Amino acid sequence: MSNRIRLFLIGSIVIVLAVASAWAWRQYHVRPVSVGGMVQVNAVNVANVNAAPSNDPVVLAAGDIATCGIKGSAATAAILGRTEGTVLALGDEAYPIGSAANFKDCYGPTWGQYRDRTRPVPGNHESLTKNASAYFSYFGEAAGDPSKGYYSYELGTWHVVALNSNCSDIGGCGADSPEVKWLQTDLAAHPTSCTLAYWHVPRFSSGLHGSNESMQTMWQTAINGGVDVVLNGHDHLYERFAPMDENGNASSVGTREFVVGTGGTNHYNFIHVLSTSQARDNTSFGVLKLALHPAGYDWQFLPIDGASFQDSGSGACH
Repeated sequence: MSNRIRLFLIGSIVIVLAVASAWAWRQYHVRPVSVGGMVQVNAVNVANVNAAPSNDPVVLAAGDIATCGIKGSAATAAILGRTEGTVLALGDEAYPIGSAANFKDCYGPTWGQYRDRTRPVPGNHESLTKNASAYFSYFGEAAGDPSKGYYSYELGTWHVVALNSNCSDIGGCGADSPEVKWLQTDLAAHPTSCTLAYWHVPRFSSGLHGSNESMQTMWQTAINGGVDVVLNGHDHLYERFAPMDENGNASSVGTREFVVGTGGTNHYNFIHVLSTSQARDNTSFGVLKLALHPAGYDWQFLPIDGASFQDSGSGACH
């Protein structure tokens, strides 16, 4: 073989390897997401530290779930049926007023099939029935003390905090409120590497309800206490934010918020898109799946059958 042919073959092999390597990097570090109905590609942080064992706990989260006569909650419940994990019901579980009949007839036949693995929080529609009494009766001990509606527990190496954003029902959500004082004490008593908190009304949202300043103290307390991920509902859409500081500014060591109001009842429009909004969709019902690893987490939006929106990636605890 001549030297010219030998050099040509070596050069061709080098080019092929370089192209293959670039393709593999892109597949690992970039995820396609749908933003406002249009497919976009967003770079996300995919750290090797999160390549954890398959027995790490999983949570499946969504809010704004069940209205009788609307099929969305049955479709999202089908996702729960084929996916293992602890179910986080992010409030407004049963429309229109969270009554005993609403839970029995609307929530029960759909998400209620998985009540034995559900850890809920109340939404504003639950409080339309006095003291959210039907909500607490339906979920029993899993919903915590009926006079509070907030509680915490452990999942694997993670500390998880379930909070009540119906502030007027429980003595407020300000700095001197019983709930915020409890949250401060609870987070200080559980200085784990990774912490997840969830409640119904989001501090930040680009949707119809928008950002809610009444949640600022709760958000700030969560950040100061080392919470890594916050899950909310209330706006009937999906939105993922960049990690943020206490003022909602992007921060490499901040807390990431997901709004997952996609449990099945209907969809809201996006009104004012915040600068920290990284992925959003208001066309697909679905459930957010989080795999909770010792040093971080993986997220994946699981759409109902027939829906095309996707969003996935990984983050590290701070």
